Amino acid sequence: MLALIAGGGDLPRQVAAAQAQAPFVCVLEGSSPDGLVADRRFRLETLGTLLSDLQGRGITSVCFIGNVSRPQFDPAALDAATLPLEVARDIFRDAGFRVVGIHELMPDMLARPGILSQAQPDDRMRRDAARGAEVLAALSPLDIGQACVIGRAQVMAVEAIGGTDHMLTTLPEVARDARAVLCKGPKKGQIREIDLPTVGPETIEYAHAAGLAGIVVEAGGVLMAERESCIAAADRHGLVLWVREERDA
Repeated sequence: MLALIAGGGDLPRQVAAAQAQAPFVCVLEGSSPDGLVADRRFRLETLGTLLSDLQGRGITSVCFIGNVSRPQFDPAALDAATLPLEVARDIFRDAGFRVVGIHELMPDMLARPGILSQAQPDDRMRRDAARGAEVLAALSPLDIGQACVIGRAQVMAVEAIGGTDHMLTTLPEVARDARAVLCKGPKKGQIREIDLPTVGPETIEYAHAAGLAGIVVEAGGVLMAERESCIAAADRHGLVLWVREERDA
């Protein structure tokens, strides 16, 4: 039996709906998944109790999914620095659970290579996309983010703790003038079971509002939620939506 360790957004609902058997939904306190009722809420300070509860219910697999804001901690109960994503994954594994990624439960959500939009990348966008891939690779050891905005081969913004949406809503005006592109891909050594980057229809809308020319994501390394809606939104706004392979020029 599967349990979802769910944060916010619509992705937990989509994955839950795609399962043949309804998963047990565990929601981190402070998160609100869209259209999905929690079977159990929990805090990180009481993670041990959650593990025991899941074991008692016959849960065998867990999937971490959804947006998670920085949780509130009781400093006397737990040091936040002791529970990064990799540790969380290992805690569940050590307790006997199989940790599965969204891409395993919904393989069609993993972005596959190709130019999905009617609009096509020009030579300048191809250069900017290649530059974006280089920037993301260079940032990987620093564990900063999974996205950047590139225009005229210049770095206009880098994703940080605020996430992609915050980055896009705080871009300098020069990004609009440069017809810049959003580049998104996993970090090197990405914990694929937990933290693959995601784009969805809202990402397309934010990119359009920011005046970008397109969105370029790494093939096989990014989840595309509501693929057809993403394509329709890109075409409606005249944006390029490109799932780029490393060998693409």
